[in-house]
Amino acid sequence: MIVNSPETPGPRTYLDHILEHWQEDEDAEALVQGAQRLTRREARRRLFSLGHALRRQGLAPGDGVGLFLANRVDSVLVQLAVHLIGCRVVFLPPEPGPGELAALVEQSKARAVVTDPVFAARAADAAARSVHAPVLLSVGPCEQRCTDLLAVAAECPVVRPDGVPAPGEDEAVTVLYTGGTLGRPKLAAHSHRLYDVLLDFLEDDPQDAHSTGFFPAMDPATDRVLVSTLLTHASGHLTSIQALVTGSALVVLPEFEAGAALAVLREERITATMFVPPMLYALLDHPKCEPGALPALRRIVVGGAASSPSRLQQVVEVFGPVISQGYGQSEALGIAAFGAENLASEAAQRPELWRSCGRAISDTEIEIRGEDGAAVLPAGQVGEVCVRGKAVMLGYYEDPERTAEAFYGGWLRTGDLGYLDAEGYLYLVDRAKDIIVTGSTSDNVYSRVLEDFLLTLPGVRNAAALGVPDEDFGEAVQIFLATAEDADVDPEVVGAAVTAELGDLYTPRKTVLLDQLPMTKVGKVDKKALRAAWTSTASDTP
Repeated sequence: MIVNSPETPGPRTYLDHILEHWQEDEDAEALVQGAQRLTRREARRRLFSLGHALRRQGLAPGDGVGLFLANRVDSVLVQLAVHLIGCRVVFLPPEPGPGELAALVEQSKARAVVTDPVFAARAADAAARSVHAPVLLSVGPCEQRCTDLLAVAAECPVVRPDGVPAPGEDEAVTVLYTGGTLGRPKLAAHSHRLYDVLLDFLEDDPQDAHSTGFFPAMDPATDRVLVSTLLTHASGHLTSIQALVTGSALVVLPEFEAGAALAVLREERITATMFVPPMLYALLDHPKCEPGALPALRRIVVGGAASSPSRLQQVVEVFGPVISQGYGQSEALGIAAFGAENLASEAAQRPELWRSCGRAISDTEIEIRGEDGAAVLPAGQVGEVCVRGKAVMLGYYEDPERTAEAFYGGWLRTGDLGYLDAEGYLYLVDRAKDIIVTGSTSDNVYSRVLEDFLLTLPGVRNAAALGVPDEDFGEAVQIFLATAEDADVDPEVVGAAVTAELGDLYTPRKTVLLDQLPMTKVGKVDKKALRAAWTSTASDTP
């Protein structure tokens, strides 16, 4: 989000809130990652120097900066620095294969790409394919031909960059990848209003079950937040920003492993964190996870995918009433929430509430609509979840056609199917969008991207991808291929090709070869019929 310069007074931004905290009690810890521990003074000075270092690369307000970063303290500061100088953050997640990553860089019109050294080769390949020829920067030395941003920052002033204009009302300041088709990604663009929602939560009643903030009222002197999901995903970004605007210390987990996470939670006296369901389940299943193991922990937010009610109850049994549910997506980062203060007590009286993702957060409205998008359905009826509010995106970046398809009269069509009960609690029952949520971090596999690629393979006439139940990850990728007559299609070769082009996350758990795929009356692949076919083949050897 763009920040006003000291000479240009304007509304206080989320960065102003962070810096106000960092100017008080300057020796208090601000950012932690293992042995790296930055005080508030050190974090503030490094942030300012990074802002100047980015400017030295020719970046100006409004320019897009792609962030292809791993979980580390410097990644947090680089993201803040991009907003500090008035540039647009474009998050580049690590999951896409080379073709999709290059399309992301190109469509976002990134003037620069900042990469972690571990991703540098992939970043260089993506930048080289772009006609915009973005500048390639690295967070530390790497083997590619790119400028070491940290080395430049070490020679820069440690005062706040000035001359930054206030953001336009409908100016995109943060862009998140949210699928699309092969070579034509969809990028959810958000304005400063997204961050206004986070600031609003500072004024919310922490006892409110659907307050904006997923974390309870924070005490900057004692609260410590762990970010364990990817910083380039919505969940990691929001977790880090919510912590920093409250003045809490932020602890960064480089990579999730249950034992390591449990140790950090204990040793760093973490009071609040966010997990996706597979992470939470792995933590609960660890032999050292037992009652009393984490006495400082007051809140665990779970989101990103559907959670098992029995697992949520297990959290309460082990840690007490600390579990909070949240629901959002890249297009609307905050939709509904169920605060820990209310979830455990209310669900004890109404067990069905364990399946609810709560009620609409502050300044957000939820309606359930029929197939045409016009009719609002009454309580209890299943339809498409539609929302409007500050946390809803402006639209898909530079993509008016798909933006128009995503909205109906100012309401975002989420693509999720669900219903509201009489008290306004939201229950999700399915996804209308073809998204498979899988992997140890509950990442998105976009079926259309996978299907588009499968159709480029020799001998494949039609293709469909489904998410099928998986005990460890919630869902696993399964593909169905209609092959040409006499074509010799080897499922292992198909899987290897998918992995090489789209990445490990897209690798199919199983491939089913058919003469033809079932079709609906309107000529689309009938995925309901394919799910039934999966049931009949589930016991076959992959």
